[in-house]
Amino acid sequence: MERRELAAWLRLQLTPGLGPAAQRRLLAALGTPEQVLAASPAAYRELLSPAVAAALAQEPEGLPELLSRSWAWLQAGPPRRLLSLADADYPPLLLQTADPPPLLYLEGRAELLARPALAIVGSRKPTAQGRDNARNLARELGEAGLCIVSGLALGIDGAAHEGALTSAGGTIAVLGTGLDELYPPAHRSLGQRIAREGLLLSEFPLGTPPLPPNFPRRNRIIAGLSRGCLVVEAALRSGSLITARLAVEAGREVFAVPGSIHALQSHGCHALLREGARLVEVAQDVLDELGPTAAAPVRHSTAHPEEEASAAPPGDGRQALLEALGHDPVGLDALQARGGWPTGQLTALLLELELAGEVARLPGQLFQRRHSV
Repeated sequence: MERRELAAWLRLQLTPGLGPAAQRRLLAALGTPEQVLAASPAAYRELLSPAVAAALAQEPEGLPELLSRSWAWLQAGPPRRLLSLADADYPPLLLQTADPPPLLYLEGRAELLARPALAIVGSRKPTAQGRDNARNLARELGEAGLCIVSGLALGIDGAAHEGALTSAGGTIAVLGTGLDELYPPAHRSLGQRIAREGLLLSEFPLGTPPLPPNFPRRNRIIAGLSRGCLVVEAALRSGSLITARLAVEAGREVFAVPGSIHALQSHGCHALLREGARLVEVAQDVLDELGPTAAAPVRHSTAHPEEEASAAPPGDGRQALLEALGHDPVGLDALQARGGWPTGQLTALLLELELAGEVARLPGQLFQRRHSV
């Protein structure tokens, strides 16, 4: 993209009140962004409200600074690119949705946009088991040829990206900020790794901070890029359910991993299942529904391997152990991996919780939290 064309796109982006739908209307009627800006005020008034038409006739505040910043960013590395609706490489599935972004900022492996993709989303505060499930499902589905799309958020999103990065399928992180404003701060290093090994993508100009309205908006891109949406743990008022709804509206499949009836993080998934989402216990459940994606076989058989470590922080108290237990039966090895407790300390804590009636010991050296119904 040449500097003059970039300036025209950025002017459209910065014009107050000129959202993606209005930009597409102008482009469809008047041609390229440069042709749009060369049109008469009368042409604007036929397509826009009077206030937005007047705003488009003026250069928006901050345009020269943003142009310099964006041009320097593009020149800094070959993995950086801007993709417009007119570009032949624009993702066809996203183009078919009701609200495709006119401009996409890319950093990383743009070729991942051509691969069949699956969105994996879920709670920002998952159980240890939910985090394990997201990581392992992402890895297995990636090995089967699916590129995993998520939003770089804490919890399930991060675990899905981590699992996908270890697979052949790769991962795409869709941001609710500018690509130079990686958010949340705790995932800055993960975002940098995705820029090297996967793909970062955003519709928002460089410098866009983490504004709350932008995160629900980016969910339509997560859903639109993907052939289906898998929800791994979500509360009833979760943003992940927004992504699932947008996937349905785009004609995509919705999948959900069931969980304990006692876990608030599973209530959203159960609601999706009642509404017709496909139940997922293993990666093959998704592949059976979506059909062939690649020649690579699924190399793992379960979404709940207790031997996998999670990213749960170490703890040495009863409450930390209860959180590490989650809501499903779990063995000693998995608990040690989750919390980092020495064996003696772990068994002592489990005994205390068992005597207090908070943990039940099950056959096969498994343990599970007790709940009152």
